[in-house]
Amino acid sequence: MITEGSSALKLPHNPRQVEMEEYLCAEGGYWLENDIWRTDSEAYRAGGLRESRRDGILADFTGCRNDSMKLELKYYILCSLKNQWKSPAYIQDVLMSVIRLVGQGIASTGTYSSFKETGQSITGELPKDMEPTVAALYRGFLKGIQAFFADYYDGREETQKDVWQALKIPGVKLSAAMKRQHPGMNFVEIPGAYRESVKRFMRRLVVRRSWSYCKEVLMYIRYFFEAFYANGYADGFLEKLGRQDVENYLCWVAEDYDKKNATYRSKAVSFIRSWLDYIQIAEYPQAPKQSIERLIFDDDVPKRERAGDTLEKVRYIPAPVIRQMDACMDQIEPAEMRPVYALLRETGWRGTDVLNLRYDNCLQYIWNAREDRSVPYLCGEITKVGIPQLKDPIRDEVAEMVRLLADEAAAKSNKENNPDRYLFNCYEGRCMGLPFSKPAFSRAVQKMIEKNDIRDADGSLFHFKAHGLRHTRAMEYAEQGMPIGIIQRLLGHCSLQMSMHYAKVTEDTLYQKWKNTERLDLFKPSVPPPGRTAEQGDMVHYEKVRPGLDAVRVPFGVCFKPSKAGCRRQTEQCLECPSFCSTSENMDEYTAEIEKVNSMIRIGQTLGREEWVKKNLEYLDRLIRMQKKLEEKGVLHKSGSMREA
Repeated sequence: MITEGSSALKLPHNPRQVEMEEYLCAEGGYWLENDIWRTDSEAYRAGGLRESRRDGILADFTGCRNDSMKLELKYYILCSLKNQWKSPAYIQDVLMSVIRLVGQGIASTGTYSSFKETGQSITGELPKDMEPTVAALYRGFLKGIQAFFADYYDGREETQKDVWQALKIPGVKLSAAMKRQHPGMNFVEIPGAYRESVKRFMRRLVVRRSWSYCKEVLMYIRYFFEAFYANGYADGFLEKLGRQDVENYLCWVAEDYDKKNATYRSKAVSFIRSWLDYIQIAEYPQAPKQSIERLIFDDDVPKRERAGDTLEKVRYIPAPVIRQMDACMDQIEPAEMRPVYALLRETGWRGTDVLNLRYDNCLQYIWNAREDRSVPYLCGEITKVGIPQLKDPIRDEVAEMVRLLADEAAAKSNKENNPDRYLFNCYEGRCMGLPFSKPAFSRAVQKMIEKNDIRDADGSLFHFKAHGLRHTRAMEYAEQGMPIGIIQRLLGHCSLQMSMHYAKVTEDTLYQKWKNTERLDLFKPSVPPPGRTAEQGDMVHYEKVRPGLDAVRVPFGVCFKPSKAGCRRQTEQCLECPSFCSTSENMDEYTAEIEKVNSMIRIGQTLGREEWVKKNLEYLDRLIRMQKKLEEKGVLHKSGSMREA
């Protein structure tokens, strides 16, 4: 039934309008049928909207006479409320008059059917007596709603657009905290001649690295273009880029970031080098013709600096304090935060990595031959450094806790309240479908500290930071004599340098560990270990090779260069050399090498290493082609005829 202040919209039903009408038909059609929305209505309470500070009118659309644009306006406001882009109080206190003004503006725009068509037409003639603050709000609101519907009606795949919404891109590396922010990525400021090329590069990157990292890379690419265009360069400069151009860029970077930490200058060069290197290897049409090795030298990249107070900001928790915290873990409130604390202490993972665990794949048992049983591992995605699944061993009692939590989460979850299958999920309220937040966890632990009066060495109440648990665990590993490489893998670091930064050891512990080490006899001739010959070496454990390294089969071994470091010789080697000569006598060697490369490909496929598999496939293709030519001709020697002449 249509009540006072209601409207019956009669519109040509295109698919998008039907979609909007269906959305507004929630709560019995209240939002569609009524032009006056109230916070004290049954529909408002049933819609699960954030509680309003006062009852009364929420929004008034009675002044809108353009039915299609009224539909859009209602849809935009309701989306803003249900997705928490805007609060009810903000709409009541700030946007009430703006919504009314917009309705009056579109009442006279009968020639338009959508906000995406209006442009400046309903913002150009504002009343002269309008307060500047209201006018600014009005223009800002119009700009937001125009951008919203420009994207809404754009039917292209998300990565084809100039503005990307992260939540609409399948496979994007996005933490739960980032999901709350509805992040986007804007390519509008990239010059048109290179925009599609940059978007193509970023399409690959966003499914491999975290969203925040990708946005940072795009920021420096945008800075790169801005620097060149601001200094007189034009379209086509990138393809003709020379060393002198790069040196100019280095000067601009040094000048622009002169008063900032060296890390900014380092990223402005290293990120650009990685990007240019990739598009050149991938043979983008817009890539520089001259090799990157000749354009940007290693010593062009400034060394990164760590802020002087970093260790203070991310310090380990003193032993007396952490012992008290562990003893009082069962006093953390709410109780749902206690398992989070237990997992952070057990693993040393980042807070977001533990909170992002999924109940359907976070626990795995792997057979251990030494213990003659299956041992439990905690499994999770490390979005920051792009590790698709990190597996760390955990104790049996911790594994049992995780199993019980997973069973409970599976029983409580459905597609509405936990679509992403989070282990630590919010099942109701405005955060429904999202995991617990790290600030909420930190507040819970801090309250426990205050309740138990846990104090630092200087007598002050201990100030808890969740990342301190990670630093503490790394230090415990180091003090127990664990190798840095193992610490790197357990903590999900992308570099040994970062592991060494965390793995601090006190001087007393360092001396004790040194004292207890085996006394070395440095003057004996080296002998092979028992049961092994000098020629035998340790087999490479490919499953331990971190994602940042290639594992590409080369003659007589394996190349483990960093993935970011380009090297054409890795897959070409001698096969493409004019001096290389091969005869039918080498056929068995080709067969054996092909089998070894196929083995590397199978390992890479099992571990999900796309780049690894790709490069080995390139090498395999060359081997097979060379073998076929050898079968046909009996001898291969590119410069043989020339030498005979």
